[in-house]
Amino acid sequence: MDKSYIYLHGFASSPKSAKADFLRDRFREKQIDLQIPDLNQGDFYHLTLTRQLQQIESEFNLKSEQKKVIVGSSFGGLTATWLAQRNPSVERLILLAPAFEFLIHVLPLLGNEKLEKWQLERDLSVYHHGEQRDVLLNYHFIEDLSQYSDEQLNRSLPTLIIHGKQDEIIPIEASRNYTASRPWVKLIEVESDHALGNVLPEIWEAIKLNLDE
Repeated sequence: MDKSYIYLHGFASSPKSAKADFLRDRFREKQIDLQIPDLNQGDFYHLTLTRQLQQIESEFNLKSEQKKVIVGSSFGGLTATWLAQRNPSVERLILLAPAFEFLIHVLPLLGNEKLEKWQLERDLSVYHHGEQRDVLLNYHFIEDLSQYSDEQLNRSLPTLIIHGKQDEIIPIEASRNYTASRPWVKLIEVESDHALGNVLPEIWEAIKLNLDE
């Protein structure tokens, strides 16, 4: 039974991001088809974590016995971890600057005034890197995410985290905190920011070693 390899892009990103392209090419060199779904679904406005989980579970039949390896970047990394929690078919995780403690770290970046306005008016203008323009996001994104607690992520499976020490969006402390109580998780700290754009070859070397274990 062949394994499936899946890459989940980050928040306000796309399957055509530089990281996605890089990893798709590297996996192809190993004759592995890295599948990269579009988590925007043509409707970024109604994006939620729940929708992403349901999309991937359905699109890749995660309830089947076929084993899956999921690589997740940022919010895609958080999504990947929840998928593994809910689906035994996920046998390995590779997380790139995963968005643990998302609400704790990202909401303060908006500032109280902008956050209160979003909650009241329901719409927030977000720069979408995939579309290279500002798009709207509904506040239900936050309400939905509030239902999920990182503390519930306790399934033991081989997990590699690669996180930049200079991450300005999700501080490396989030991954350090996550790893501290989960002995099955290996954390590699790199000299980079949230995008990890300057360490892609280093990331690939770590992924290759992880896949060959």
